[in-house]
Order: sequence, then structure tokens, then C-alpha cells
Amino acid sequence: MSDGQDEVQRPSVSLGQVVDLLEGLYPLEYAEDWDYPGLVAGDPSWPVRRIWCAVDPRPDVVQEALDHKADLLITHHPLFFRSVHQVSGQDFRGDMITRLIEGRCGLWVGHTNADAAYRGVAQAAADVLDLQEARPLAPQSVSKRDLHADQGIQVGLGRWGRLPKPTPFEDLVHTMADLLPKTALGVQAVGVPEAMVSTVALLPGSGDSEFDLVRSTGADVYITSDLRHHPATDAYQQALYEARIAGRPNQPRPMLINTPHSAIESLWFRYAKGDIARALEMATGVRPQVEVSSIVTDPWTMVVR
Repeated sequence: MSDGQDEVQRPSVSLGQVVDLLEGLYPLEYAEDWDYPGLVAGDPSWPVRRIWCAVDPRPDVVQEALDHKADLLITHHPLFFRSVHQVSGQDFRGDMITRLIEGRCGLWVGHTNADAAYRGVAQAAADVLDLQEARPLAPQSVSKRDLHADQGIQVGLGRWGRLPKPTPFEDLVHTMADLLPKTALGVQAVGVPEAMVSTVALLPGSGDSEFDLVRSTGADVYITSDLRHHPATDAYQQALYEARIAGRPNQPRPMLINTPHSAIESLWFRYAKGDIARALEMATGVRPQVEVSSIVTDPWTMVVR
């Protein structure tokens, strides 16, 4: 019997069932007002036997999913950030939609809803650092649709908490770099290398709009991505100023760790891969294969120093 015949004979669940479950794990109510996650492409009646996960919906990721005979591609980042008026094959996004539909592979996006969710992006990042008493930076109300709503969970963007033991800032930077997929750009940081740090605020993804929120926690370190020159400069210079005025010049708060955007958000799949498979099996009796892409989707491939 051919591999294709084996695949067809494997038990399946409908795409609609998978979407319902995904939106119980990562309720759409948690999304930011400007964000529109959820099902982007695919017929709810399509059968799903294999699910492919990736941070970014890129053409090479779509091809990888199709090559592995995936029936659903789950990505963290949206294919469309802004309203569109055509999905023809005349640009790369339209071409991806065409290829997905021709391959009968759906596309579902879990973006800021997955950022905020229980065992979502932010919690996964906090847990790899073993942050103690971690709680959301920006708490939200728990959705009634949340499959974990009765478990006393906390949801919301970002997390902050305490490291298991005080650690030199430079060591924490290296630890963070070691935990992430390798990229050309790597991890950048600014701070006092030998300063002992205990508390960490983190916001996987673009985080330089939340410095005021981070400062309100008193965290020693802020871990995020996409820190721009002026916001990062201003934030750290303010931290140095406040430390000098407070008589602790070698302990500015927060010191900054700037991680590759796609790399830190890929930590979500440490939880999502198993959580999705188990939840589907519990709900339907069928456990689809759930796999994570090996493609590093950071846009930068070369650094010259």
C-alpha cells in the first residue's frame, strides 16, 4: 500500500472541529483590537490528519507543509496584517493561498490571542526561564470559551516573575541565547555584565511600546524583540539616570535583552505541539500528527561586523 493510501486511511477530524478546539485553547477574545487571528483559508469540512506548525507563513513554510502532506498549517504570525482586496496569484501571499487551497491544506493563525493565552507564547517563554510566580504584564479576563477557564489560570500579554536564583546579567543573556533557535543576528543586550538580577519581565515579539508597563513592575531585566534605536536608548538612559539618583549606579532597571522576534516566539510550540494533539484526542478520540517546522524564519541571513 502506498504512503498516500496509508495517509487517507488514517483517522481524521474535520477542520471545523480542529478550529473549534484551537479557539478553546487560544480564544480569539484574547486578541488585540487590531488583530484578526483565526481561520484564514480552508473548508471546515476538510479532513485533518496532520498539522504543521510554524512562526511565519512564508512560501517555503507552505511548501514544507505541503511536502509533508499536512492538512492544516498553524502559524503564529498572520498572513495578512492589513485589509486586502485580492488574493490572486499575482503576489506571494495570493500564491500561498492558491497553493494551500490546491493542496487542501487549511491555514489557522494564533497571534496575539496565543500571546496572551494559558500555555501560550508568553507563558512558554517564562517557563523556559523557570520564572517563579510568573504573572501577566497586562492581565486580561479569562474567556468562558477557554478550555482551562475552571483551573484558576491567568492570561494576558507578557509575563514577569523571579528567576530561581540571582544571576549575573551577562549569564542571563547567554542563557537566553542558548535557549533560542540560532539566527544570524543573534541576541543583543545592554546592561551591567556583573550586576546580579532577580526579576524579569518579558514580552515575546515587538515590545518597545511597553517600557512604562515594564518599569511599573520594577523588573531588573526586560526581554523582548525588535527594540528600535530611540526607544531603547531612551529607556536605558532613563534607567541609568534613575539608578544614579537612587544611589545604585551599577543596578539600572530594566537592563535590556533584545531577542530575534521569530526565535523567541517559536518557544510557543514547545507547548502547542503536545497541547493541540492531546486536546483533539480527548475531544474526538483522534490524535492527528502535529509537527513543527524546522525552517528558521528570521528575515536576516547575513551580519557584517
